[in-house]
Amino acid sequence: MSCRTIVAAITGASGAAYGLRLLQCLTAAGVETHLVVSPHGEELLANELDLKKLDARVLVGRHADKLTVYPYRQMDSRLASGSFLADGMVVCPCSSNTLGAIAAGLGNNLIYRAAAVTLKEARRLVLVPREMPLSPIMIESMLKISRAGGIICPAAPGFYLRPRAVEDLVDLVVGKILDLLEVEHSLHTRWEQPRHKAP
Repeated sequence: MSCRTIVAAITGASGAAYGLRLLQCLTAAGVETHLVVSPHGEELLANELDLKKLDARVLVGRHADKLTVYPYRQMDSRLASGSFLADGMVVCPCSSNTLGAIAAGLGNNLIYRAAAVTLKEARRLVLVPREMPLSPIMIESMLKISRAGGIICPAAPGFYLRPRAVEDLVDLVVGKILDLLEVEHSLHTRWEQPRHKAP
């Protein structure tokens, strides 16, 4: 069953295509999506996808009514309160800086605060780091978040479906994220046992 409300964040780790595709899939599935983008995330969208403005219609097209965009520094936002009933939160892509801040329990911007609220309310938090290799500090941060109830889902696409384009690789990662958020989708991401010819 699809979630009704998801908080989403895009930060400055390379991988803007993952974040944009995720937004498109969430809103197309009818999910009320509440988006916060960090300043480096805005640069990422501009540099990698030529998206110069955080406009719901530009980001998700005809499903713009399902997307609300919040300022990064709007600490009086409803997303900063546990009383806002979201089904979960996803940070995609998640920079190492954001990973460390969430692991430390910081709350000095709306992304960090919303993540802290998600953990304290025991809701699903999915972080999608893309950077490699991983330093011991990053690994320790991931372990700390995992122990607190978060899910670490690296943007590491599989090749078992024989992808033919970059979009196929993006969809493999986004499909996994949607599964973790319990949002129905029609992306081609399922492993099927190969049929062997009879001898």
